[in-house]
Amino acid sequence: MQDYSFDDVMKGRGSKDAPLDTLIVGAGMAGLYALYHMRERGLSAVVWEAGDGVGGTWHWNRYPGCRVDIESVEYCYSFSDELQQEWEWTERYAAQPELLRYFNHVADRFDLRPSIALNTRVESAIFDEASGLWKVTSENGDVAFARFCIMATGFLSAPNQPQFKGMEDFEGEQYHTAFWPREGVDFSGKRVAIIGTGSTAVQAIPLLAQQASHLTVFQRTPPFAVPLRNCEMPREYLEKVRAEYPEWRRREREESFGGWVAVNFEYADLVTKSALEVSEEERLALYEDRWKSGGLAMYNIYPDTVADPEANATITSFLQEKIRARVDDPEIAELLTPKGYPALTKRLCCDTNYYETYNRDNVTLVDISQDAIDHISKKGVVVAGKEYEVDAIVFATGFDALSGALLRFDIRGRDGVQLKDHWSDGARTALGLMASGFPNMFLLDGPGSPCPLFQPILLSEDQVRWVGDCISYLDGEGRSTIEPTSGFEDDWLDLCSTALNATLFPQANSWYVGANIEGKGPVGLAYFGGINNYWDHCRTSADNGYAGFTLGTKTASAMAK
Repeated sequence: MQDYSFDDVMKGRGSKDAPLDTLIVGAGMAGLYALYHMRERGLSAVVWEAGDGVGGTWHWNRYPGCRVDIESVEYCYSFSDELQQEWEWTERYAAQPELLRYFNHVADRFDLRPSIALNTRVESAIFDEASGLWKVTSENGDVAFARFCIMATGFLSAPNQPQFKGMEDFEGEQYHTAFWPREGVDFSGKRVAIIGTGSTAVQAIPLLAQQASHLTVFQRTPPFAVPLRNCEMPREYLEKVRAEYPEWRRREREESFGGWVAVNFEYADLVTKSALEVSEEERLALYEDRWKSGGLAMYNIYPDTVADPEANATITSFLQEKIRARVDDPEIAELLTPKGYPALTKRLCCDTNYYETYNRDNVTLVDISQDAIDHISKKGVVVAGKEYEVDAIVFATGFDALSGALLRFDIRGRDGVQLKDHWSDGARTALGLMASGFPNMFLLDGPGSPCPLFQPILLSEDQVRWVGDCISYLDGEGRSTIEPTSGFEDDWLDLCSTALNATLFPQANSWYVGANIEGKGPVGLAYFGGINNYWDHCRTSADNGYAGFTLGTKTASAMAK
């Protein structure tokens, strides 16, 4: 096995005459495993990472309350049983510092760091048709050539930057949750505003309220939030999971309905009945059981709740009543209760005392659903002519999901076509893994994949293995390139749209369908047809010589075999 470190690339390896096999963009959970897997296959691999550390999401996001909402024992790699058995999770839902330690441990345990270039933000990736290579250039001026380019840029890694008028005039402090100072922020004695009430804000708001003299929350659309019920990791639970990891991982990969992962070890057995074919008593008992368990166990309920309006109404009303019961002021409770969209069609938020925070005397909720924020003044936030004076503003404005990170640098395929132009009417891919006209460029957790609806680490692992198998096939056949046909891309786009429209998800303005970004639509953003169906499509194509893809002409040496 020949492995090229980044230093080797700068010494000439990775040049046009001696290209890398794979250049991976991003050192988050997908990029780290891609590096490991490509090296195990005997392929040269280098990772370029924009940040000064590995860990992706958990390197960049450090805001108060930042933690995973999938159980720690699940939100981890499965490729190494030794790793699964040896890592000691301290909490049921790990916080950002522990998650960052985990991914750093992985980088060290598998000796990945020599092949990772930190502080190396990609400026452009351009396909050179004459050589059949990708030329990748960093903002530092580094240049490398590779046969294959693997984009592990993350599906929630491109922050949605606020564009409020007058931001530059504000005399106080401004923070975005995705760019939180590493040293933290002390809000003691300060009046703080937070704009946004998505998953990030739901985690941060209770802690900000404990510290600030006053917290003003600006809410456009209330989320459905359910109790996380975090706790120290019970030893007996950890041991039970470890003993049953093989079977549990199989269930995760093969039995998740509609793409939802088995999000709680206790509830890995999925419900198959309709919500409408059981008695109200039985249905409410199931909802209450999942509610008491905490976290995303609410997803492991009747499968028709994401497709049938009448079935969904049963879980929507249940969750609405739970919110009202947690807030003392009925008027505030109604503002915090989602209406106008079905439950589960936006990502559930998991909270610790989120709704109870609005019972505090030092917290004010401002509804901006009808009267939007007009501007940021020198002293604060102005809504409907009223100025809310604050000392600091926190922007929790979310991410440009799935496609955003890929459109923030210059990617050009055949004939110099830019990816942003190819996706001008919405992200288009085949199997969520490749784009037509961009040979040998693979996407991990990208548009057209089920990544918003499935455990992202497992999906990344399986996609990386698909990519590795594809490269091995090409090398075995003496083929230099692979890319989907435009027809296959059209077919996949139609399939994604059909699957989406068979659900209730289009009824919610969520990042699932691009509604949080102006001008962005649902085209190609995710595959909603279920993880089993997704992998059936991927396997069928591969088993039939990568049907739907165009493979480069066989080399003379391959034809002579």
